[in-house]
Amino acid sequence: MDRVLTEAERDEFLGLPHVAVLGVAAEDRPPLLVPVFYAYRDGRVSFFTGTQGRTARKIRLLERAGAFSLNVQQATYPYRYATAECVVERADRAPSTDEVVAVASRYMPEADARAFAESETAAPSGTFVLFTGRPVRWLTNAFEEG
Repeated sequence: MDRVLTEAERDEFLGLPHVAVLGVAAEDRPPLLVPVFYAYRDGRVSFFTGTQGRTARKIRLLERAGAFSLNVQQATYPYRYATAECVVERADRAPSTDEVVAVASRYMPEADARAFAESETAAPSGTFVLFTGRPVRWLTNAFEEG
């Protein structure tokens, strides 16, 4: 049985540490699609890019487009997904350690997340950016027995 997730189900689903796929428009190529760690809090999606001082093409694309799509899926039964079309609200090139920990700790032990966040925020290089977006449109689905 296919059905749309309720808002509460969607929020609970996005609260789990799934790896998301970020999509952003590219000028002369198909959209860029990349996996990202994310956090979903207070109706906002946050993720970072440009780790270890590496320049990331998606930073320029996100700043130019001002919007992105984020898809989160559960690849095991019962299948679920949520896709959000988002507008960029913030591109923070000097995020706080705690803001980075809020994302990273969903995917790694707290001590490792804090060490990672401290290393990325200790000396801002301009390549590490924490993006925050506000979902403006949702597409969700749950496929379950029934």
